[in-house]
Amino acid sequence: MDVVSSDQPMNGSNVSRRRVLVAGASIAALPLIAVATGTAGGHILSTPTPQPSGVRTVSTITTRDGVEIYYKDWGKGDPVVLSHGWPLSSDSWEAQAFHLASNGFRVITHDRRGHGRSSQPWDGNDMDHYADDLAQVIEALDLRNVSLFGFSTGGGEVARYVGRHGTGRVAKLGLISAVPPLMAKTEANPGGLPIEVFDGLRTASIADRSTLYRDLASGPFFGFNRPGAKVSQGMIDSFWLQGMQAGHKNAFDSIKAFSETDFTEDLKKFDKPTLIVHGDDDQIVPIDAAGRASKRLVPHAELKVYPGAPHGLADTHKEQLNADLLAFLRS
Repeated sequence: MDVVSSDQPMNGSNVSRRRVLVAGASIAALPLIAVATGTAGGHILSTPTPQPSGVRTVSTITTRDGVEIYYKDWGKGDPVVLSHGWPLSSDSWEAQAFHLASNGFRVITHDRRGHGRSSQPWDGNDMDHYADDLAQVIEALDLRNVSLFGFSTGGGEVARYVGRHGTGRVAKLGLISAVPPLMAKTEANPGGLPIEVFDGLRTASIADRSTLYRDLASGPFFGFNRPGAKVSQGMIDSFWLQGMQAGHKNAFDSIKAFSETDFTEDLKKFDKPTLIVHGDDDQIVPIDAAGRASKRLVPHAELKVYPGAPHGLADTHKEQLNADLLAFLRS
């Protein structure tokens, strides 16, 4: 490509390249000038103030505290909302969302605050805020008779939603490899995991969270550390990518949220048909202190145990889970 002098006429025109550049810069500066002089209209400015709560675009809603929540809305039919695990995003549900949307359901998946494509607020990375965000997504989309499923941390989000907002809009509930009723070991919960486990996650997150996510995915999350396991590099890469999209502070705070929040009283309010799915080789959220303990608190729930399944069964056992979710929704 030839270099053209800044004052050389273009195509015989009297307008020089310099004048074109100056004119372009002037046009680009107009919104800034308008802001400085106070003459800008509301349609010109896009980010001076947060959107009012409840404002909805084709892919986001803005919460009452100004956090933008990204969501996907697939298919048509009775609504289903899927809440994801830590440190992932709504993409972790894509196998189930695609399957259910292809079989007559409207499936909504959202990125929890601080995760995926949602805002990364410094504060509010706790279960109460997660549940309230979920409520605002449901309200903004005016979902009724909705079935709520939560995977891992998302199970805590669903449980706390029921505890704080009730089941007036809910048709069915599901806990998949979920953290309730309480992950951390306490005097009242002797079967939980020692706090040192979660302190270790926090230390590793501060030291090198990229390596932490790779280690989790290539090891216990998908059960790839078990003898004879068929390792999927694609699953490892997807987990790492989703994890690195999450805000550093948000993912760090969420460790406390999913491990130390007690959902016992929330589970006692489950008054809709409930499905609990858990793998009996879950090395992240052990089944005895989670799936089986939740079943005792929700006696009417149906507990499905997947023999040999790891924590990340939504990927490793996706055909089985897809079939079970569809059957439960149609029952």
